[in-house]
Amino acid sequence: MGFAKCADLEISLSREHAGLYAIDLRCTLPDSDADVRLATVEPNVVRFDLEQLAGLQLRPEAYGLALRDSLCAARPFAEAFAGAEAAATAQDAPLRLRLLIGADAVELHGLRWELLRLPSGAPVSTSERVLFSRYLASSDWQPVPLLPRAGLRALVVIASPDGLAEYGLAALDVAAERARVRGALAGIEVVELTEPGQANLAAIAEALRGGVEILYIVAHGAWRRGESMLWLEDGAGKVALTPGAALVARVAALAQRPRLVVLASCQSAGGGREDDAALAAALGPALARAGVAAVVAMQGNFSVATAEAMLPRFFVELGHHGQVDRALALARAQVQDRGDWWMPVLFMRLRSGRIWYVPGFGGEGEEFERWPALLRSIRTGRCTPVVGPTLSESLYGSARDLALEWAESFHFPLAATGRSDLAQVAQFLAVTQTRSFPRSELLLSLRRALRRRYPQVLAGDVDDAASEDEEVEDVSGDAFDEALTRVADWRATQGLFDPYAVLAGLPCPLFVTAAHDSLLLRRLQAAGKQPVQALCPWRKHSEADPRVADGISAQQPLVFHVFGHHSDESSVVLTEDDVYDFLIGVTRERDQIPPRVRAALVDSALLFLGFSVDDWKFRVFFRSLMDQAGGGLRQDYAHVAAQIDPEGGDVADPERARRYLASYFKGAEITIFWGTADDFLRQLSTRMSAAAAKKGTKP
Repeated sequence: MGFAKCADLEISLSREHAGLYAIDLRCTLPDSDADVRLATVEPNVVRFDLEQLAGLQLRPEAYGLALRDSLCAARPFAEAFAGAEAAATAQDAPLRLRLLIGADAVELHGLRWELLRLPSGAPVSTSERVLFSRYLASSDWQPVPLLPRAGLRALVVIASPDGLAEYGLAALDVAAERARVRGALAGIEVVELTEPGQANLAAIAEALRGGVEILYIVAHGAWRRGESMLWLEDGAGKVALTPGAALVARVAALAQRPRLVVLASCQSAGGGREDDAALAAALGPALARAGVAAVVAMQGNFSVATAEAMLPRFFVELGHHGQVDRALALARAQVQDRGDWWMPVLFMRLRSGRIWYVPGFGGEGEEFERWPALLRSIRTGRCTPVVGPTLSESLYGSARDLALEWAESFHFPLAATGRSDLAQVAQFLAVTQTRSFPRSELLLSLRRALRRRYPQVLAGDVDDAASEDEEVEDVSGDAFDEALTRVADWRATQGLFDPYAVLAGLPCPLFVTAAHDSLLLRRLQAAGKQPVQALCPWRKHSEADPRVADGISAQQPLVFHVFGHHSDESSVVLTEDDVYDFLIGVTRERDQIPPRVRAALVDSALLFLGFSVDDWKFRVFFRSLMDQAGGGLRQDYAHVAAQIDPEGGDVADPERARRYLASYFKGAEITIFWGTADDFLRQLSTRMSAAAAKKGTKP
């Protein structure tokens, strides 16, 4: 479905001094590159009358207006706040309002911000015209990539252990809860821990390690003696009173955390005190700080009746459009006649509010008209896949993760924005250590990452005797390729999608790859082919790779490593200097590139698969490709770039990023597929199989 462009408004609060808080505002309107900020020399400060607010707890509207008046006591802020609301209304755009509470002002989370009113008096929490969330800074650098809706998995935990009565708590209706969540999560793969003895911490952690995007927990909880507690189960189905911190620690340790956690903390049988269910609000911020992208938690004694009415609507709306803040606003509106409608809190660090997307060639319902031409190019051997690094990164982690790990380990001193740029961090290592150091460290780091992620597969490796803190002897490229292949084979036995297997099945005589490993080569061999591997001669005085065969074909394809291979560390393009040298080298040494490769890059259909939005290595390669002689022949083919949706990366304005990239590729006759390479290859495989079945041939 389509998504309305939002006016983005951020309000930040930080401690100034005793009882006073500095307030700031930033607003970005649709189709505008400029941010509107408070233009004052002195900080705007506000004070909250906690005694007055406490006296208004039974009058939600008055409470919300009092909060607004406290914020608007700073006149410049009041004018900017009112201006942002008016501008959003004038452009008929929803207002996405984020409240940023600084780490030095955590006590402000105790206020009922979901009751806040806009300058006009409109509520912030019960209309899809205002999408409200709280933001918590996190020390976690892990990116939050979007996933296609079809790839989402949810873990549902319902804990109703024996022995609740001893704590004055009522048993949950597990069957009714299960039925509700199954209906709400229709179309999403669900893993359940709902049978007696299953809802325990160890089982939850094990299920999360299997890869889960949504975690939904229904359990009693409370704040006891300054600590969050959950009434989970032990293996026998009895009460296991579990600290919330223990759950947070398990989630924080995951290689890939859930994108959304929903904490449904039910009312106790003898409830009535405000802190009986305060657990969720305390556990929610802790999970957000641990790196979960979106957390829905309860800040008070949330009743079973309200949960029954609200949560199904939340999940249904989430299934329709994938926007967490919008789904929660509509769910609150469903129960706004109840006294506890305001208790659900959303802690979120998603720019677009979305946790899934629909892959495809543009807007809603838009189809790729050139499928027949592309399929024909593939069948006739006139197609060249250009494979990006993200196909292999799904096995051992992204370049961003590695850059952050190196930045931390080697004390990278430059700006925080550079910590996630592998070329920049690698350049730092080349200068402070030796020029060859980052290349050898790359192989070691990737091998360690494989062992950390797949200990059950690589438990017998020689290097595994060493701990993570010990220096591991250098490993060869062959040893790394062997470990990588074992992991890929194991994932295939688990039913996980293997993009390289799909590529290996294509009748293409040439594969250009940006990866430094041999997984594509090995998948081609496993498909019964006799591939030849060659490296791009980009370094000065380099020569054409002697491994290139004169006659390549679909049965004897060439795998051309444009950015080098682990078998020859000097060929690997890694540092910033390498990127610049590559651009110069492929221009200077153009004649050294095999003629068949040069011809295919201008006279075949190109499939760019697995390059990220801001990958400078790809940009450099792409520009050198566009400069090849005979580029006019590209108009005879249908080309596709399977591009990860920009909302999953470090992009400030996703819609403008989409338009920019579409324009960037348009001159090259390349159509953008908004989704991952896996998404595209799934569609390609399905269409090729359907076409083959229609003709009665093999795909």
